[in-house]
Amino acid sequence: MHPFLTLDALRVLDAIDRKQSFAAAAEELFRVPSAISYTINKLEEDLGIALFDRSKRKAEFTQVGHLILQQGRAILKASDELAHMAKQAANGWELELRICIDSILHHHAIYDLINQFQNLYPWIDIRLSQENFGGTWDTLNTGESDLIIGASDEPFSHEIATHPIGQAEFIFAIAKDHPLNLAPQPLSQASIKQYPSIVAMDSSRHMPPRSAGLLDGQSRITVPDIHKKIDAQRQGLGVGYLPLHRIQGYLQSGELVSPTLEQSNARQHELCIAWRKDNKGKALTWFVTELKQMKLDRFFN
Repeated sequence: MHPFLTLDALRVLDAIDRKQSFAAAAEELFRVPSAISYTINKLEEDLGIALFDRSKRKAEFTQVGHLILQQGRAILKASDELAHMAKQAANGWELELRICIDSILHHHAIYDLINQFQNLYPWIDIRLSQENFGGTWDTLNTGESDLIIGASDEPFSHEIATHPIGQAEFIFAIAKDHPLNLAPQPLSQASIKQYPSIVAMDSSRHMPPRSAGLLDGQSRITVPDIHKKIDAQRQGLGVGYLPLHRIQGYLQSGELVSPTLEQSNARQHELCIAWRKDNKGKALTWFVTELKQMKLDRFFN
């Protein structure tokens, strides 16, 4: 039987949906609009079904068209993954390297590395994502990333290799006009518990979420990431521990203050990079080698 649903036809459907027009899809695929129309018309004729409702001013996917689009994307993804594996097996270079960095770290150090890498190997794509807490481990566990930067705690598997990048110091901080700033110091846990704790959400989707610095019975306000946590505490919405390297400027300006606590107001977290031992990709090896040689305090300064 003739394969009506070719990868090319599926890519055309995908481009039309993403670009919201035949003309824009043609531009993305470097074709003339008539070629896009011919591909769709031929596909509808071969299948004997309408993929687009043309009764309106702008053609829209029919219900069956949406079904083929969604299932077709799964086929395209599988095809891309197969090509990726074939390429990797053939010469050891990945088509794409996926790096996930924790939101606690500054990004400029990894940007510099990516720039160096692209100058050497411009044909390899880099996908950089950001997660919080266990979210970095989660992406490595599910195969969504090849390399994670800024992970804390121990690896969840003996199949994971790690390399330390240093300690992140967290200190208790509040806005300069927060009521606790007028309270007698050192602050007790009882006085701190009167106010909400600002919590950066653990972005794990498949692993148990974690949190740190919470007191029993303390209410919380959960925000998307460490950046929003800093903003929320600057606004006086609540209290909590913040990474010292991210708030030095606010402490110097007086916008944030770090009051004395009955218990220590400083905590240390060991951070590392991590990757799967069985991943022998050359791009991954390049980044791991460079990260090991880098002055890793650049992620903190």
